[in-house]
Amino acid sequence: MTGIVVLGSANMDLVAYSARVPRLGETVTGREFRTIPGGKGANQAIAAARAGGEVAFLGAVGDDAYGPLLRHTLEASGVDTDLLRTAQGPSGTAHVVVDDQGANAIVVVPGANGTVTRLAPGEESVIATASALLLQLELPLNAVLAGALAARRHSVRTVLTPSPARPLPPELLGAVDLLVPNEHEAAALTGIADVRMSAEALLRQVPEVVVTLGAAGSLYAARGAEPVTVPAPRVRAVDTTAAGDTFVGTLAVALGEGLPMADAMRWAAAAAALCVQRPGASTSMPYRTEIEA
Repeated sequence: MTGIVVLGSANMDLVAYSARVPRLGETVTGREFRTIPGGKGANQAIAAARAGGEVAFLGAVGDDAYGPLLRHTLEASGVDTDLLRTAQGPSGTAHVVVDDQGANAIVVVPGANGTVTRLAPGEESVIATASALLLQLELPLNAVLAGALAARRHSVRTVLTPSPARPLPPELLGAVDLLVPNEHEAAALTGIADVRMSAEALLRQVPEVVVTLGAAGSLYAARGAEPVTVPAPRVRAVDTTAAGDTFVGTLAVALGEGLPMADAMRWAAAAAALCVQRPGASTSMPYRTEIEA
């Protein structure tokens, strides 16, 4: 099994399904509401565990009713939560609207995630034993940087999903081995709309980049190599909420098992294609047997 540590957010997703996302100032009628455990960090941890990785999760939940549910969801997928903190106050929440095409709009309220500003005792030791550390940007940037620097000290591969997109300090990018933005995040980070040119610009800051392109697949770029595009399976999307996190978690497992990047991207694309055909975040992620099938 591949040892993966995820330092990231855990949120309860409050999801409304409607024909379309309302415009500013508009009210629309939804057809369904669900409460689903999520958060980019927890999603990636669950995706990696279901894909066959040995996963530990670092982060925080609140002491409200959502906290135990988030912890249980991680544990039920085989994620180690021994160092998951419980903070005073509410857990993180994500307020999601999903339209009939499976697209979404999301407002995240950090809650307990905002209390994770540094590594706690014992967390660097866990990172040091991993083959990869997965990071996102739903925690305070100080904690993300601390995790990345700890991984660098112990020669652990660091994978950063720059979401929500924001300007990133050179010190953080200097500690990242693989950056995995979607096409919109890549454009936001570089100011360049063209995906290939954007990836080339990012390579001036990190050694490897995978840009996810939704239904169009993904693009891999590395210093000194030709870019490679891997298509995605053609499926009908029901809910794209956790597709990117499923891709990243599964990709980390595949790379940890020694698959070449293009093959790992194909495996991750298959997992993401299964994910978007089901509603919800953590509830939609496939198991390894489904991905291999």
